[in-house]
Amino acid sequence: MPRKTHNDKPDKRGGPGGRKSATENRTPRPKPKIDFTVDALDYKNVTLLKTFVTDQGRILPRKYTGLPAHYQRRLNTAIKRSRQMLLMK
Repeated sequence: MPRKTHNDKPDKRGGPGGRKSATENRTPRPKPKIDFTVDALDYKNVTLLKTFVTDQGRILPRKYTGLPAHYQRRLNTAIKRSRQMLLMK
């Protein structure tokens, strides 16, 4: 025997017959203010790259840097190249 569904009853969490989506309650993430160009993301620009690295030498994730994905990928390659050239630790 099939199970009865109660889609017409209001849900305990609010809203008739279902959950609210996660995007309805959240405020959007603020857009990052990028004050440098893509050309500045170079392995020789050590002063800029050090702002995206912790004291232990770990690369900060996108969540903290606020960079778009393609900028973050270029940042990672630039940091790794400068480490290979021994410009930064």
